[in-house]
Amino acid sequence: MVTMSTTPAPIPAEQLTQMWAAARAAQTRAYAPYSRYAVGAAILDEQGEVHAGCNVENAAYPQGWCAEASALAALVMSGSRRARAVLVLGGDGGATGGDWITPCGGCRQKLREFCDPEVPIQSATADALGPVYTLEQLLPHSFGPGHLKTP
Repeated sequence: MVTMSTTPAPIPAEQLTQMWAAARAAQTRAYAPYSRYAVGAAILDEQGEVHAGCNVENAAYPQGWCAEASALAALVMSGSRRARAVLVLGGDGGATGGDWITPCGGCRQKLREFCDPEVPIQSATADALGPVYTLEQLLPHSFGPGHLKTP
């Protein structure tokens, strides 16, 4: 039986600052004419590089994509394959009654492809850092690459 820590490992301060800045910059580029809810995401890879993405909506709602998916695409395009930390930025973090955001269910599964269960997922707004979770906390008992035999 595998035992997981329920407390996420902290993201080093310098890298957290880089991720937060990258997610804020990405959020300003979001294409969200329908929901008017811009999201930015940043992923720290195994080499210490930060990859950012924003949400891109489409008039046919299911055809848009999330900030986390955009950041994962940037990670893969760079040649990286592993994420060490994720930051998701949106909303007002409770400052005016809103909630901190976390990746949607689909993005949690997409992240699972490139993240170990203990990878920290940091929520944030442009003004504040919020709660941090592990991927395992957000997607318990997940199905991932280890469940499939590869040649």
